[in-house]
Amino acid sequence: MSDTQARPSNNIPDTDARKAWLSTLAKAPSERVLQLWAKAGLSPDHDILRSPEIGAVMVRGRAGATGSPFNLGEMSVTRCSVRLREGCVGHGYVQGRSKEHARIAALVDALMQTPLAPKVRVQMLQPLQKEARDAATSRQKKAAATKVEFFTMARGED
Repeated sequence: MSDTQARPSNNIPDTDARKAWLSTLAKAPSERVLQLWAKAGLSPDHDILRSPEIGAVMVRGRAGATGSPFNLGEMSVTRCSVRLREGCVGHGYVQGRSKEHARIAALVDALMQTPLAPKVRVQMLQPLQKEARDAATSRQKKAAATKVEFFTMARGED
């Protein structure tokens, strides 16, 4: 079996770990996912269970993160499902309208359920996770730089 083929793993992935990698793939910029996929050189044999299709989901919000929920607006999403020839099924739901991003996300999900998971983690998921952390840190630093602290001075007139 070549390096790009995968056998199903007897281990069922941890639900929290799977949520984490699916979230990483869903939020990542499409261009970056496509770059990493090309660089990884993975091309597993697979069947398309659900062709990539574009739709919309309603994004909900809460005032102050604790108030009553309200509809914030719609967001475009693309979904796809694949089955590797070896039997593992993967699903991809991504922000935006990139059908190729959704297909790759589904393939990565399926490959993460095989013995190729360590290779996929190092070549695809870890770089995306690091970039997401770096972007969040940058946003936090920019926000901290504009922080204003208010205080009250006692006037001494008792």
